Amino acid sequence: MSTFIIGHRNPDTDSVASAIGLSYLKNQLMEDTIPCVIGNLNKESEFVLNYFNMPNPKLIEDVKTQVKDLKHDVIEGLPPSSSILHAYKLMEEEKLETLPILDAKGKLLGIVSMKDIAMGLIKGDFYRLNTSLQNLVDDLNGQVLSGGIDEIEGNLSVIAYYYKTIEGILKNNDIIIVGDRYDIIEYAVESKVKLIIITGSSPIPAKYIDMAIKNNVTMLLVPHDTYFVSKIVNQCNYISTIMRNKDIIEFNQNDYLDEVKEEMGSTHFRNYPVVDDSNTFIGFINRRHMMNSGRKNVILVDHNEYSQSVNGLREAEILEIIDHHKLGDISTSMPIAFRNSPVGSTCTIIYQMFKEYNIEVPYPVAGILVAGIISDTLYLKSPTTTEVDRLAVTELNMVLNMDLDTFAMDMFKAGTSLEGESVEEIFFKDFKEFKLESCKIGISQVFTLDIDDVLNRKEEFNSFIYKVYSDKGHDLTLLLITDILNKGSYLLYHSSNQHLVPMAFNIQSKEIPFVEGLVSRKKQVLPQLQEALYQLR
Repeated sequence: MSTFIIGHRNPDTDSVASAIGLSYLKNQLMEDTIPCVIGNLNKESEFVLNYFNMPNPKLIEDVKTQVKDLKHDVIEGLPPSSSILHAYKLMEEEKLETLPILDAKGKLLGIVSMKDIAMGLIKGDFYRLNTSLQNLVDDLNGQVLSGGIDEIEGNLSVIAYYYKTIEGILKNNDIIIVGDRYDIIEYAVESKVKLIIITGSSPIPAKYIDMAIKNNVTMLLVPHDTYFVSKIVNQCNYISTIMRNKDIIEFNQNDYLDEVKEEMGSTHFRNYPVVDDSNTFIGFINRRHMMNSGRKNVILVDHNEYSQSVNGLREAEILEIIDHHKLGDISTSMPIAFRNSPVGSTCTIIYQMFKEYNIEVPYPVAGILVAGIISDTLYLKSPTTTEVDRLAVTELNMVLNMDLDTFAMDMFKAGTSLEGESVEEIFFKDFKEFKLESCKIGISQVFTLDIDDVLNRKEEFNSFIYKVYSDKGHDLTLLLITDILNKGSYLLYHSSNQHLVPMAFNIQSKEIPFVEGLVSRKKQVLPQLQEALYQLR
């Protein structure tokens, strides 16, 4: 099972690049990983991936346990043209309770259980045969003496009495079972029945075989006695004649475990078929598999809080966390590798891991790691920037040999363009929720070179901020409009405490305050709000 490497919600360039970089590193170490995102890429990340010709990470909605995560019983199915007897023998040999019936492409047509076979023996139509000549040959060890019609379908009779008794009764579609009664064989051939099954092992005179050939009658010689053949011949019918193909409870491999448990709880079948989106059969699951359900393996990068992570994370197996934020609330049942460093970017930590494992960083991976560091540190100007970040950029650029000044400005221009975006899209582009003291706080941050575009829509933003504040039950909903060139942020907010924001950022109450030097949500905004809340207690 592949391990998903996942960044936080509303993925930024650091989150995306660190997932891709770590996945490349892990795969070089012979681990099977897939870089993922849990939201649409922003414009900056798209620019970076296109610039370095890197594929987009896999977009996932959740990591809830699905049917495909369970161990299941893999069973080779049978085509509908197999005989009931062949199916029974297979189930007995393999100790199977349920058998899938599949078409030539492996698509599920129906299922057969031992109970279905037993009920067929009790309630079946014993006077009609519907099978192939090959099934009869295989199941009865028969020898074809004449004819060779492929499909055998018709009324079935066992004749063990004087042929005069059946005069005028036999029809050309009939099938008869008879011993070495030549008078009956001759009469049946003249009546042009479809098939004569001759029991016993006595050789049949050539004249009757020639007569059957002339009248296009199929004649089959079997080594068993009449009683045995009449008892077993119905089991030579197609398995499709008894298979269940209606009201089957089946599960798609993408169905969620909780839905499956609910369905199983209201039904009482032994096995449930699993199919893919094209109805191709995958296997069977039952209650035993539910008791040992599998979990998706995940590695988290650039976050360590449930509220910022993928849906269903509590159902997954967290193997590792690599982050540069404060400690969050994620817990695990077993010890894991947890790496948390006070640097400006998770990509810096990923680069350090490349060095530790002595694995060369290829050009495109070096490119996206540099982009992640530049993005999260505002090109090494954010207060979160450390000497470790600066060294990482210098060393990675030895692989790239790029004009980073030009690249950074082009990346910021691409990423901060707000053209055509709604207020809602802009607000939720980089939105996170936090718990400080007993307060629930939502903070959105927008980096832009086009400040006027946002400020000209301040009334729309204020209305939307109030809506988010009310809908989510926040004590504070804050929008930081960060001016990259002027290295500061404008603040739009709604708070249950009118003194909180002015005290936190030492501002006077005015329409849209600007806080010089305020660019980091992690290193500046959250600590200052925490301190203000402490003073206001």
